[in-house]
Amino acid sequence: MPGHASLDRILAILVVALAATGLASLWAGRTSDAWLFATHGVLAGMLAAAVALKVRRSLPRAVRARRSRRVALGLVLTVAASGTLAAGYLWVAAGTVAWVDIPSLGRWTVLTIHAWVGLALLPLVVLHLVPTRWRLLRPRTAGRGGPLVSRRHALGAALLASIGVVIWAGGGLLGRTRAGATRFTGSRWLAPGSLPIPTTFLGEPVPSVQPARWRLTVERGEAVLAAFDLAGLRTLAGDERTAVLDCTSGWAVECRWGGVSLERVLEAAGLRGIGDDTRVEVRSVTGWSTSLSAPDARRALLAWEVEGRPLPVANGAPLRLVAPDRRGLEWVKWVDRIRLG
Repeated sequence: MPGHASLDRILAILVVALAATGLASLWAGRTSDAWLFATHGVLAGMLAAAVALKVRRSLPRAVRARRSRRVALGLVLTVAASGTLAAGYLWVAAGTVAWVDIPSLGRWTVLTIHAWVGLALLPLVVLHLVPTRWRLLRPRTAGRGGPLVSRRHALGAALLASIGVVIWAGGGLLGRTRAGATRFTGSRWLAPGSLPIPTTFLGEPVPSVQPARWRLTVERGEAVLAAFDLAGLRTLAGDERTAVLDCTSGWAVECRWGGVSLERVLEAAGLRGIGDDTRVEVRSVTGWSTSLSAPDARRALLAWEVEGRPLPVANGAPLRLVAPDRRGLEWVKWVDRIRLG
């Protein structure tokens, strides 16, 4: 198994890699992105094994040496790492959408808590390593003709990777046994045709939008090309999309959405199609926004209906973006501005 310095190095690399893959997964909605979620799961299994090994090796020594501050910080790190791992695997194995009510912060899924605690690990790792152990993260220069990574360390890393695969595969098998297949993102399917669960990424409340005063503006640079009220949008030929809303909170639902295509709105504003190098920003009254490439913008819909019913305010009325193959993070609610770049 890896030595103390190598284990610290592995732990730091795993935390950074998990944060990077976790953040990237928030925008990964295509089936071709499945490898990213699998990689994140394997890395989580590796971290679980590495944390257990670190505690077994280091905690008794630190206690005997009476390094109280190091022990305290190490315990905080261990609890945070164990908490985010437990939340992630609980989500996988629970077989249902698991919620936690947090006073003053609202209702959060276990997967959301997993993500926030995981991000909090990054500064904790820096605090733990910088004072005395940052030098341990720098691999020693190999001697003459010697390998930079020893055979022992390579075998130890391979063993951790194998354990990671086993834990990831076992958790997935348990989840499928309890509740059937999930989407490749790990999101749990709601019944087809169900209304989406009202959620916001940061837990902010539903904004107050007055339909009579609401307008959708189309802008290029500083120029306002057009402004539409909802009645004006409805005069454009209606469109429909059947698309999967895959929320980063950990659930997914396939719905039939009704409204008008983004491309048709741009044409009504006097634009002739969407150029291949054009970026289209869709913005909410809350300030939340997403930027779509030309191919994604051509497929996008601005919806005022879901499953043949008026779109509820909590789901983004009067108008929300439907962006096929994008995560729910980018399905902007309460849209009031389109800007071309």
